Amino acid sequence: MQKQVNQQNNRNQSVQFGRALLTGFIGGVFWSAVGMLMYYFNFIEIPVKSLVLTFWIKASWAQSWIGNVVSIFLIGLLSIVVAIIYYGLFKKRNSMWVGFWFGIVLWFIVFYFFNSFMDNVPSLSNLKNETIVSTLSLYSLYGLFVGYSISFDYNDNRVAVRQEE
Repeated sequence: MQKQVNQQNNRNQSVQFGRALLTGFIGGVFWSAVGMLMYYFNFIEIPVKSLVLTFWIKASWAQSWIGNVVSIFLIGLLSIVVAIIYYGLFKKRNSMWVGFWFGIVLWFIVFYFFNSFMDNVPSLSNLKNETIVSTLSLYSLYGLFVGYSISFDYNDNRVAVRQEE
């Protein structure tokens, strides 16, 4: 009987981890697409492809719509790594604020620390206030989506397992 419970728990953890990875990918694709729309409507001055693609690929296709699609897909893949980090650190925190602040921390990492590697992205002091506020909002919503989805799934599954026992 104990062996079956352990196998069920391992299976539940595997399913949860898989859903966390899927949440990360979907969140990355969705919110980077929103960021691309924000760029086209002039809410931000940095195209999404500048953050992941055009700083290391200088080919002409990277500047076209294909570059946008590839960038959105790459951000989805990078977001899987972010979801793994969130799952490992904060999955037990069932609060939307943890995800919100996680997104803000990600913003600081991208725009403050990684900015020195990205020569095609202006430094924080050279960005317009509208870009800073819009990207902070975008990253906080991304963190909220990924973080709260992972935490809610983890805690909801824990409650369901307790009810089964």
